[in-house]
Formats: sequence, structure tokens, C-alpha cells
Amino acid sequence: MSGRARLALAAMAATLCAGCALLPLVDPVTWLFQAALLLALVTEVGALARRVPLARPLTVAAQALAAVLLLTAVFARGQALAGLLPGPDAVTALVDLAQDGARDVGRYAIPAPVTPGIKLLLVSGVLLIGLVVDALAVTYRSAAPAGLPLLALYSVAAGLSQGGSGWLWFLVAAAGYLLLLLAEGRDRLSQWGRVFGSRQASRPGDADGGRIRVHAGRRIGVLSLGIALLVPAALPSLSGGLLGPAPGGAGPGGGGGTISAVNPLVSLQDSLNQPEDREVLNYRTTAADTREMYLRIVALDQFDGTAWKPSERTVTDVPAELPRPPGLSSDVSVTRINTSISTAPWYAQNWLPLPYPTDKVDLPGRWRFEPEGRTLVGDRGQNTHGLQYQVESLQVRPTAHQLATAPPPPDALRREYTKVPDSLPAIVGTTARQVTRGAHTAYDKAVKLQDYFALYGGFSYNTEVRAGSGSEAIARFLSEKEGFCVHFSFSMAAMARTLGIPARVAVGFTPGTRQPDGTTSVGLKDAHAWPELYFQGVGWTRFEPTPSRGSVPDYAYPDPAQSSGTGGPDRAPAPTALPSTGPSAAPSCAPGERPTGSGCAAVASISTPTPPGGGPAPWALALIALAALLVVALPALPLLGRSRARARRLSDDPGGDPTAHTLAVWQELLDTGWDFGILPDEALTPRSAAARIVRIGALQPDAANAARRVATAVEQALYAPQPAPPDGLAADVRLVHAGLRDGAPRTLRLRARFAPRSAARLRSAGAARWSALRRRCRNSRPAAAARRLATTLRTTGWRRNERA
Repeated sequence: MSGRARLALAAMAATLCAGCALLPLVDPVTWLFQAALLLALVTEVGALARRVPLARPLTVAAQALAAVLLLTAVFARGQALAGLLPGPDAVTALVDLAQDGARDVGRYAIPAPVTPGIKLLLVSGVLLIGLVVDALAVTYRSAAPAGLPLLALYSVAAGLSQGGSGWLWFLVAAAGYLLLLLAEGRDRLSQWGRVFGSRQASRPGDADGGRIRVHAGRRIGVLSLGIALLVPAALPSLSGGLLGPAPGGAGPGGGGGTISAVNPLVSLQDSLNQPEDREVLNYRTTAADTREMYLRIVALDQFDGTAWKPSERTVTDVPAELPRPPGLSSDVSVTRINTSISTAPWYAQNWLPLPYPTDKVDLPGRWRFEPEGRTLVGDRGQNTHGLQYQVESLQVRPTAHQLATAPPPPDALRREYTKVPDSLPAIVGTTARQVTRGAHTAYDKAVKLQDYFALYGGFSYNTEVRAGSGSEAIARFLSEKEGFCVHFSFSMAAMARTLGIPARVAVGFTPGTRQPDGTTSVGLKDAHAWPELYFQGVGWTRFEPTPSRGSVPDYAYPDPAQSSGTGGPDRAPAPTALPSTGPSAAPSCAPGERPTGSGCAAVASISTPTPPGGGPAPWALALIALAALLVVALPALPLLGRSRARARRLSDDPGGDPTAHTLAVWQELLDTGWDFGILPDEALTPRSAAARIVRIGALQPDAANAARRVATAVEQALYAPQPAPPDGLAADVRLVHAGLRDGAPRTLRLRARFAPRSAARLRSAGAARWSALRRRCRNSRPAAAARRLATTLRTTGWRRNERA
């Protein structure tokens, strides 16, 4: 292989190494293989042109023409002449596709889906950089300046990625550039050898000039690597987003009269994962209760299967008084509050955090109003940098009955906000229908969806999981049941739309933390997303499906006065009513029986004597019998342990300690709810915990009153100076157990009977007993004496060696 051919391959490898920095930006990464193939073809065209040979400008032109033909064949084949030549239609198609890609870059979060437009930008960008690098390093024989286009490609990736492109991709890009420099140096050294063996060897200036050029190339290479290290640090504004600092320039509403779609995933996840909770803003409000002071930035009302995003809508001047919220009737209780908000000097983004619904805003600067989402957006570069403004807003307080009896929404609104893409997996709608089985109103279904995610669905909160908002991300979240607020809100909104409930997602901040001076501080870790569902007469209504985040609004708890009537919320289905990914409950069989697919069967006894000299030995038979006994007994251990614990706690003899008996009965009540899918929450008071069991279990009045009596007895036992002796608490717990059993589906009843969840306490209790036993054995007298003897022997031997 000639030196120029090696240099061409090194130039291609350096371009692809720099292009690897773009891999974290999109998913999947298969586009890079396509770019590598096209770049190899362009490189081969250059090699053939140099072999002819053609003039240097003509070689570059031939490579550029080959790149255009390849891009046309790949991305506009249907509009091209003969599938290859770029005619007017093909050029128009490529321009439109590039514009779509530019819009998609600002629309999707990282990692963005590889849409056709984004793929065109990626592949064409790599081809362009590869063409420039090949022209500089191979055609014009100057590899050191070729580091500048490679640096440009890496800097774009570093600026757009989360927190920079990362050391791994920098090392890959730097390795490609150094490979190019080494290939050029080897080519120059080979030329020096030919020169020294010819007539020109007598001219040392040529060799000295070659050495000078190599030293200059090394200096340029070091300079390029240094710039590559500094450029990502100098471009912090490129990583801004909806919640973080925004790039400069015109705001979304500047000049065009519309606001464009953005995606909050990157900034939201970055904010939640920050090691330091920096203050974003603080406010002082006249609201007596700040639990509802969610500061809303934007509403994401369009779902196209790849992301939730705000629609492009017309913006207007900010009116002196904002119009009344859509759908809000005069029958709903509202409280007018005033709030003074101050943003941090470093917090600069184009969307204004506001409580919803805002009635009036007094703020400086150039701002525009989007009526549909009731949001304010900066105009011509206006942002929230160090801003102080006054807000007059409404705290809407509907009742559960008003939501349950809300009339149907307008047809136009329902059609717009219940759209779901055709790509939405069937599991989303199927799960939504299973979760809301038995619900008769939109409110009942909304509450059941919220409780499914927040309480009994088995979901866990984790901000480290991969962000995503598309159809596949929602399906993956429903299967893996792990994510953060984005996953919970997007999934609930999508499921609500499949049920015909108008839904969208709001992004902003939770109310924050109250400070000693009366203000409330909102930090980066308060960034949040939540679903909003529309109810005629109330308007857009907040729900909270994310566990351990925010607060569940009062109206999201069913009204007890309406729970037993028509249209009241039914009992939420247990998680086992849905397809379960865990092991199914094994049947409990009596001793001497074994579990089968349809029940239990007797184990055949071995009565035939073993022939002499053949068959298994007696000890082998004993081991087989023991193994069979373990197979039969192990599935029954949770049932036996739970039954024993229930009998001990609900014993009629309190054992001389009424307080201990009351607490044991209370523990049994909590474990009974746990067996039926109501996870215990140690942070709740007895009264709140009992109310939670009554609400989720949808207990009838007799069972509900029994649960409340047990909670009252516990409070008296814990806090009363002279608690009254308990009376009939065991019977109350049995009544609650019967109420939960009667209202549960058959699958849940079987699970609670044969594989109770509260049996997990047996494992922790067994571990504690084992640890205590080990401590006793370790501290026993023989063991302590043995340790003392070993210590004496070691000490004596050491002293003897020291004297020797």
C-alpha cells in the first residue's frame, strides 16, 4: 500500500473517530455505519482521481459530486432522475428533509430518535467533514490543519450533549487525529529516504524544510487538542433547555408570532440528578397552604409517538388581565392569591414559571402570551435572568363529587386532546382498561390510574434510568416499572387519552421548601412533570402519579359520601389483576401431597422392598423423601407463618399488657392491608393509615368504622395518659379482613391467602434471630476462652522471637 493510500485511510478513520462523539446524541447508532460506507466510497473516488491524476481542485470537485449523488440516492431516490441524479424535485426533497431535521434537533431530547431529517444531517455532516479532511491531508498534503474541521465536528457534539461529550469520545477523536498525523509523518519520512538516495541529496535544505514542516504540524496538532479541551467548557449555553439556561438569541416568540415545540427531558433529568440543589427561584405568597403552589412552565399537549411536546400556537401581547381559565364554572370554589417571585441570576430561560391558573402578571421586559396553554414566553431574547415579578392567581378547589359528575367536554377539545399515535403499543390501552375496570366516570378512571402508579402498581422512583417519552419508552416503563416523573406523567396522560379523557403534561417545579423568613425556596431538584386532565366545569386539573414526589391534591381522594352511590369510585384493582412479571403463588398442599398443575396429588409411597444388590441405597431414599417433603412444605411456609402470626396477634388473651396487645392488633391490620396490595407507609399517622386502607380498599361502612376504631385505640394507647382497655379490636380486624376479601378480585384473594405479601416480615425476623444467635455464640464462654488462649500464644511467640 502506498503512503498516500495509507494517508487516505487515516483521514477516513480520523473523521469517523470524531463522528463517534455524535453517538450519545441519537438512538440507535446504526446511522454511523451508513455514514462510514458513504465516506469510504467518497474516499475511493478521491484515490482514483489522484491516480489519474487530476488537478487538485478537480479531485475535490469529483469527491463533492460523488457525495451529492450518494446522498441523493440514499435520501431522495424516489424524486431523483434514474434514482441517482439530483433533479429539481430531488433538491426540493433534500431541502425539506434538512429543514425537518433542523426542527427535530430542537424538538427532541437526547438521545433523540434518528428521524430521516436527523439522519440526513448526521450523514451529510460526516461526509462534509470527511471531504474537507481528505482534501487537506491527502490532496493538499497538509494533515495538521485537518484537525480544525475535526475539532468543529467534535465541538458540535460536545456542545449539544449533556454536560459535554465526555472524555471517552474526546480520546477517540484525539486518537483519530494523532493517527492522521502519524500517517503523514511516515509518508514524509519515506519521501526523505528517496530524496537522500538521489541527486537531490546534496541539497540539505529540502530535508531541513521537511523537518520544519513536521515540527510545525506537531505544534498545530497540540494547539488543536488544547482547543478541543477548552471549547466544550466555553459553550455552556448549548446544553440549556426548558428548565436550565437557554441559548441566547431570539426567543421562541420573537418575530414569528408563534412558539415552537421543545422537549424538557434533558434539562429535567439533569436538574434532578445535580449533586447540589441550587436555588432556581424563591417566592412569597398569601396562600395559606402552599401544597398547590406548583409553578408551571409549559404544557406538552401534542403526542406524535416519539415525544410529548407543546403545539406550535399563535402568541399575543400579554393582556392586563388574563382570560378566565377554559372550562371553569362559577360553582367551583376558588381562592385568589398574590405571589411575589424572584429568579436566580444564573437561571435564564425563555419560559416564565407561573402558578396555574394565573389571572394577572406584573413583570418587566418583553413577554408574549400563549392563550391555549396560558404560558408566557420571552420575546427577542427576553429570559428569566434575575427577574422579579408579581402574580395574581387562582387556587381552584373542586370536590370529588364535582369531578365525578362533570359533563362531557366539548367535542373539539376532546378530539384534540385524546389523540394517540398509531404507533402506540397495545399494552398501553390494555393496561389502562384493566386498571380502570369497574370505573364508571372519567374521574373514577383518573383516580384509579393515579393510584395504580403511585400506590399499588409496584412502580419505583429512579432518576438514573434512561429518559424517553416515545411510545416504546412508555411500553418499556409499564414493563420495567422504574422511572422518574417524566415517565409517570407521560404514561398516565397517554393511558388517559386511550380512555377518552383529554390529557396533557405540565412541566415546571413543585412548591419548594418553606424558609424561616417566610419565603419559599425552589431548587433544581424541585423540577417536576405532572399530568393535567380536563373536566368540564373545572378545567385542566392536576393529578400526581409519581410516588414520593409532590403532593396528591385533596380532590384526588374519592368523596366518602359518594363512594357507595352510583357513579362513585369503585375499588381500585390490585396489581395482580394485571399481567404479573413475578412468580405466581404456589398451591398449599398437605403433608404427604405434592403440588401439580391442577392442585395437589398424593405422593406414592414406596412399599416394594429393594432387590438385593440393586436399586437405591436406604440413605438415598431418605434424601429423596426429605427433598420431596421440602418441595411440599416450602410453598406452605408463608401461609403457615402468616396464620401463626395472625392467631398470636388476635388472641383473646392480651397477656397482661393492653398496650402491647393494641399495637399487635394494629400491626395485624396493616399486614392485612398489605396482603391485599395496600403497601404500608410508616410515615403516616394511625388515623391517616386507616383512612388510606379504607380509601384504597373501598371498604363498606361497617368495615371502615372498624378500621377507624382500631386506629383510635392505637392513638389512645400511644398518647393518652391513661388509655382505656381495648375491647373488641380483634373482631374489628377480622371485619376489615372480610371487607377487603369480599371486595377483591379472585386472583387477589388467592394471592392474599396462599402467598401473602406481609410474609416478608418472616424473612427479616429470621435474619434478626440468626444475627442474635451468632452474637451469642461469639460471646459464649468457651469461645471467649479460646480467643484469649489464641491471643496469649501469639503474644508469647512474638516475645520469644524478639528475645532471640
